[in-house]
Amino acid sequence: MKPEKTEIVHGSGNVFRDLGHTNSDVEQLKAILAAEIIRTLDRKQLTVRAAHTQTGIAAADFSRIRNADLGRFTLDRLVSIVNRLGSRVEVQVNFRTLENCA
Repeated sequence: MKPEKTEIVHGSGNVFRDLGHTNSDVEQLKAILAAEIIRTLDRKQLTVRAAHTQTGIAAADFSRIRNADLGRFTLDRLVSIVNRLGSRVEVQVNFRTLENCA
């Protein structure tokens, strides 16, 4: 008996868009910034309390970022946190018409 063929569906590169979220581009960018914050904390071996001491950002905010609880963060707030941790954000923006977004 032959196994059934499985159709492979390629994602758009944005999981939030693929899941049908209305603000998918903003959510994707927040996730990218949060991942960079977490990488920086790990690289510098900073606890959330040590990160608070170094940056003045509340330890609870670092805990929320580590737990991917990003709903209360704006993009500019996340960029500010990246900056306070000693990194800079460079942004390249590409525009596509909705017909070209899958």
